[in-house]
Amino acid sequence: MKDEYDFTDAEQGKFYTPIEELDIPIYLDQEIKEFFIKKMRGAGRLHSLSSIVNSLLKKDIEISNQLAS
Repeated sequence: MKDEYDFTDAEQGKFYTPIEELDIPIYLDQEIKEFFIKKMRGAGRLHSLSSIVNSLLKKDIEISNQLAS
């Protein structure tokens, strides 16, 4: 490392991304992934695994909100 660095033309926050905008990977257990892939193939659906899981999670949130009120 150098003893000193010149930050004269530096731009603060140039690579900053708010946590709300980050797409984080979510890994499913193998048996869960296989279950959904078999279901999608069996039904002949063109949906992605992400859309199926997101749909299920939205329903789960909806049910949870109904139970809480």
